[in-house]
Amino acid sequence: MEAYKVLERILIVCIGNICRSPCAQALMNEALSRDKRNMKIGSAGLAAQVGLPMEPTTRAVLLEHRHRPPLHRACQLERSMLHQADLVLAMERRHIDGIYRITPEARGKTFLLGKWQGELEIQDPFRRDRTAFEQAYRQIRTAVEAWTVRLGH
Repeated sequence: MEAYKVLERILIVCIGNICRSPCAQALMNEALSRDKRNMKIGSAGLAAQVGLPMEPTTRAVLLEHRHRPPLHRACQLERSMLHQADLVLAMERRHIDGIYRITPEARGKTFLLGKWQGELEIQDPFRRDRTAFEQAYRQIRTAVEAWTVRLGH
């Protein structure tokens, strides 16, 4: 997958942009910053809770696993973001459908974050118990690691 080495912008999408996509953004930024590449990783939500910070349990799970959660404010997915992104990663198939409704041109560059785990869909832990957040974190971490390998990092 040598073609992916020219990627400059990755966009990660979920629904509210307060749990899964900011977690994945933090882990992807951390993984890709190791080689000092100037790759921009963003996140957005199809029905974002605009302006809200990262969900507190998501933040706590990241801290417990020795990650540094970034300052984050949820933002709504916009067509321009999809046009600017070289790679779009979604948590669930229905998110991909929503992305295509916004801009059909995103076909060919939009995939599940869990693509390399048998097309795994990462379920939303929002308003669920801590176990759901831990499971989402583990799935996101594994998926991010798989993508960084394929991105040549």
